[in-house]
Amino acid sequence: MPLFVIAGVTGRFCTAKSKVLFYCSKKADKTEPIFQQKYSRRKSESWLSGLKRTPRKRESPKDDRRFESPTLRQVRIGQFVNCIDKLSNLFYSIDMIKRAISEKLKYLASKFPVVSIVGPRQSGKTTLVKSVFPEMHYASLEDLDLREFAIKDPRGFLATYKKGVIIDEIQRAPQLFSYIQTAVDKINKNKLFILTGSQNFLVQENISQSLAGRTAILKLLPFSVSELKNTSHKLRAVEDYLFKGFYPRLYDKKISPMDWYPNYIQAYIERDVRMIKNISNLNVFQKFVKLCAGRAGQILNLSSLGNDCGVTHNTAKAWISILEASYIIFLLKPYYKNFNKRLVKMPKLYFYDTGLICSLLDIHNKRQLETHYLKGGLFESFVISEIMKYQLNKGLEPRCYYWRDKTGKEIDCIAETSDSLLQIEIKSSKTIAGDFFDNFKYWTKLVRQERRKSYLIYSGDENQKRSLAEVIGWRDIDSIFN
Repeated sequence: MPLFVIAGVTGRFCTAKSKVLFYCSKKADKTEPIFQQKYSRRKSESWLSGLKRTPRKRESPKDDRRFESPTLRQVRIGQFVNCIDKLSNLFYSIDMIKRAISEKLKYLASKFPVVSIVGPRQSGKTTLVKSVFPEMHYASLEDLDLREFAIKDPRGFLATYKKGVIIDEIQRAPQLFSYIQTAVDKINKNKLFILTGSQNFLVQENISQSLAGRTAILKLLPFSVSELKNTSHKLRAVEDYLFKGFYPRLYDKKISPMDWYPNYIQAYIERDVRMIKNISNLNVFQKFVKLCAGRAGQILNLSSLGNDCGVTHNTAKAWISILEASYIIFLLKPYYKNFNKRLVKMPKLYFYDTGLICSLLDIHNKRQLETHYLKGGLFESFVISEIMKYQLNKGLEPRCYYWRDKTGKEIDCIAETSDSLLQIEIKSSKTIAGDFFDNFKYWTKLVRQERRKSYLIYSGDENQKRSLAEVIGWRDIDSIFN
């Protein structure tokens, strides 16, 4: 978030990233904004069109030369603070990677009085809502003063924002949900509330009680390949993405994954986990998370996890729920509709972000990743996460499964859409081998459906159409939905 500094009556306000300067004149009733960034003059004038202007008295030719820019506009000092909030929201659209979920968010905001965006911490929720709704007021409940205000005087807090507000980290003041319901139903039906939260279980529980039928819920995950591939942030090889991951700050601030992920993990364990559940030994929990990373892409075995970590089966189950609720992992359930054969019915464990797995497994560079025993599981996590991101960005709840029988025959991912059943095999190899299609042959005999489509997704770049399945390179995963 841009930081603003106002030094007395005279001084200046600046943000280095956007290269915008505000100069305060020596007289206390005037402020001179100078725009020095890539917005066009027309856009700058449009932004300032609603502000009252007062003509500046000429003081000397020297002073006039200082403000020769045609984009100069003089505003009253009393309006200066009001401009800051509006301008700070505007900055989020500068050089921002467009999120695929933006259009769905705009549409739902036009239909519902409350829109909730949930997702993992640092997935870009704040940046998204500020860029889509630059005119709205913003309140973060991470701010201690605002949080205390919201908890102790919720009516007064909501009344402060006449036309609605973006409330960030809403789970820190769950009492607000009931008062938001009152504000929507009785006080002002035209108010719009945009709520964001990093802990799904808290938000969902309170929404179900207070805002059922009044709110739309969207889930925002970190970047997808399709969001990055047409930007300056795209990477060359799939191993680069697997190692770096997709959290926005890694691309926005160009931070090394080796520096960012350990701090992210530590902050998550020390802050979020303590809020979710009173875990007495956080070191044991951190070991549990690392053990989960080593099992990415494998069938979940709670007893084995608990034994390796030194905790009970029930504790391991509770901790898996914590990781799910905070969008660190997801469980891929088995697909067993209309089958007579004995099938595996335990879910498979995956992480939403492969960079997080690499950090937890002490993978320090992509060369180490290329020969790592878990490369196949990492690539599976990547592909299935991309499939889920595509559906979530459309406002759809992902319907993804896997299929496996007792003999070891398996389809890595089965995705249900409105008009078809997608069966997907995932291979981390860059070369296509004939035996990659063996499971498709077995599946075709078992499931005879006209709406069935088969895809083989691999880590190469070439797309092919084969008789048993269409071969898709890792860059074009979204094309399976077209």
